[in-house]
Amino acid sequence: MLPPIDTIIENFEIVEDDDMRLEYLIELGRALPPMPESERTEANRVHGCESQVWIDTKAEPSDGTPRLVLHGFSDSFIVRGFVALMVALYTGKTPREAAETDGLDLFRQLRFGAHVTSKRSNGVRAMAERIHRDAVRLAAGA
Repeated sequence: MLPPIDTIIENFEIVEDDDMRLEYLIELGRALPPMPESERTEANRVHGCESQVWIDTKAEPSDGTPRLVLHGFSDSFIVRGFVALMVALYTGKTPREAAETDGLDLFRQLRFGAHVTSKRSNGVRAMAERIHRDAVRLAAGA
């Protein structure tokens, strides 16, 4: 089970060693709830990632308010950690809140930019853009 995003941010802030930060990212990927094979469809595939990435974004009612529930998966351990960050960041937000959230800001806040290849950076950007589009679509339908 993934910890709340605030806990994840706090944990990254106290870990200075790049290797330990990478290990924590991989650990988060391992904690990602399993994405059923049936959701790993072309419609859920995130294009623009070097690795294979799938993200399924739904709005489900919680206390009468639609809130996002995300499932995700990647065939890469490191990228699966980035998927876990996105899932932790967006799950539980209303579609409108999610549409106003910048997933790339989290990536910058956690200081991954200098330690991640440009291809992985592009993949994180593609994930954030995909979730943003889904959130805007779900907010319009609410």
